[in-house]
Amino acid sequence: MSGTEELYRSYLDLRWHFDPVSATIAGLWTHDHRLGSYDADSMRAHLAAFRAMAAAVEALEIEDTQEEIDRTAFLDEIRVTLFRFEHERPEARNPGFWLGHLLEGLYGLLRRPGPPDRGRAEALIGRLEAAPDFLAAARESLKDPPAVFLESAILMNRGARVLIAEADGIIGAGAPDLAGDGSRAVEDASQALDRFEEALRTEFQADPDGQAFAVGEEQFNRRLHFEHALRAGAPELHRYGMHLLDEVEASVVALAARIDQRHSWRDLVRQLREKSPAPFDLVSAYADAVARAREFVDQRDLAPFPPADLDVVATPAFLRALVPTAAYERPGPYEPVRNGTFLVTPEQKASANGLSSHELAVTAVHEAFPGHHLQLAAASGLPSEVRRFTWTPLTVEGWALYCEEMMAEEGFFAPPEERLFQQVHLLWRAVRIVVDIGLHTRGMTPGEAVDFLIDRAAMDRPRAEAEVRRYCAMPTYQLCYAVGRREILRLRDDYRARAGAGFSLHDFHKEFLGYGGLPVSLIRWGMGLGVEE
Repeated sequence: MSGTEELYRSYLDLRWHFDPVSATIAGLWTHDHRLGSYDADSMRAHLAAFRAMAAAVEALEIEDTQEEIDRTAFLDEIRVTLFRFEHERPEARNPGFWLGHLLEGLYGLLRRPGPPDRGRAEALIGRLEAAPDFLAAARESLKDPPAVFLESAILMNRGARVLIAEADGIIGAGAPDLAGDGSRAVEDASQALDRFEEALRTEFQADPDGQAFAVGEEQFNRRLHFEHALRAGAPELHRYGMHLLDEVEASVVALAARIDQRHSWRDLVRQLREKSPAPFDLVSAYADAVARAREFVDQRDLAPFPPADLDVVATPAFLRALVPTAAYERPGPYEPVRNGTFLVTPEQKASANGLSSHELAVTAVHEAFPGHHLQLAAASGLPSEVRRFTWTPLTVEGWALYCEEMMAEEGFFAPPEERLFQQVHLLWRAVRIVVDIGLHTRGMTPGEAVDFLIDRAAMDRPRAEAEVRRYCAMPTYQLCYAVGRREILRLRDDYRARAGAGFSLHDFHKEFLGYGGLPVSLIRWGMGLGVEE
C-alpha cells in the first residue's frame, strides 16, 4: 500500500467521524446510528484534525506520477473542507445544512437495498433519537441566517414529516419488537422538527444584508482552484458563460425554425411540453429511453461498461417532493451490490408538468448511459480509494453534459425535436454559469437570478425560484456542468491530436473513466497531455 493510500484510509476514518451520514451513503454501516456534531466545540476539534491531516499529506515524498495525482486530489479535498467551514461556515449560517444532514441520514438508511431488517431498524431509531439534541444544537449554532436560507429550510422541514413516517414503517417491518421504541423516537423527532420550524419562523432574524448568502469572489475563486482545479477565475468564466449562452441560443433558434417557422423557440418548446399524445407510463418510457441509450453506446463501442446494473424505478413517495422528474443515485463503493438507481417520479405527465416526451432521451443519456451511471459505477470499482471517493462536479456533471454533446455528434438524437431539447438543456447549463457567478461575486439578487432564468432559459417561475435557492447554497457547483463539458472537449481534442489516425472514442473514454471523478486538469496530467494554458 502506498503512503498516499495509507493516509487516505486514515482520512476516511476522520471523515466518517465528522460526517457519519456520508459513510452510510458510501455503504459503510458502522456509523449508521449516529449524526454528526457541528456545534462550536466539535467544529474546532474537527478542523484541527483536518489541518493535521493536511500537514501529513503535504509531507509525503512521492515519485510516481499517478500517486502524485491522487495525493494532489486528496490534499485539495481537505483544503476545500477547511476553507468551507472556516470562511462560509454553513453550520452557523445555513439551517438547511443541519436539516440536510438529518434528512439524508434517514434517507440513506431507507434507500439501502434489500428488505427491512433489525440492523436498519436499530440504526433508524438511533438517528431519530439523536434528532432532538441535533436540532437543539442547530438552534444554538445558527446566527442571523440569510433570508434565502431560512426560506429553503422551511420548505425542507415540511417534507421531513413524510420521510420520518416512512422510517416508522421500516422499523416496524424490520424489527416488530422495536416498533414501540420506533414510534416514540418518531414522535420525539417530529416534535423537534416542529420546534425547529417555529424557530425558523419566529426565533431567527434574517441577516439584513440581501447578499449575505454570497461567498464573494475570493472564496469563489478559492473553490474554483482547489475543489475543481481550474486555472480560470470568476471573471473569465463569466465571459465564457455569456459567450456560450449567446452561441447556444442561436443554435436553438435555428433548430426551432427547422421544426416550425411560425413560432419562437420558446413558444415551440412550451407547445412540445404541453402537447402529449396521451398520458403515458413515465417509468416505462424512461426505461425504454435508457435501454435505447445503452444499446447505442454498446453497438458503437463508445465506452466500456462497468459490472453494475441500472434499476429504473418509481421515486419513493417520501422523496417525490425533491425529485420532480428524474434523478440518478450512484452505488456506494462499500455496497456489496453496486447497482445504480434511476429514480422516476411517476406523476410527472408530459402535458401536466412541463415535460416533453422528446426530452426523455437527453435525460437518459445524462443520468444513465453513458453519463452518470456509467462513470460513477465505474468509479466505485476503481482500485484507488482516492479515485473511488474523491470527486468534483466539474468532472461528474461535466462528463454527463459532455456525453449529451458526444451522443449528439454520434447521431443519437435523430428526431429534430430531440436535438432541439438537447440544445435547450445545454442553454440552461450556460445560464447556470452566469447566474452562479452573478449571485456569488457580482451582486445579482435572487430575484434578478429568477428573472434571468425565466428570460434566457424559458423556465417557469416556481422552478426558477427552486433553482435559485439551490444556487445560493452551492457556490461554484452550477457552473461545473458547462465548464466541465468545455474542459473535457478540450482534453479530447488534445488526446485526438496526439493519437492521430489511431484515435478512438472508446480508448479516450476508457482512460478518462480510470480517474473516477478527479478534476479534469489532474486527468490531463495523468494522460500526459500537459497543463492547458
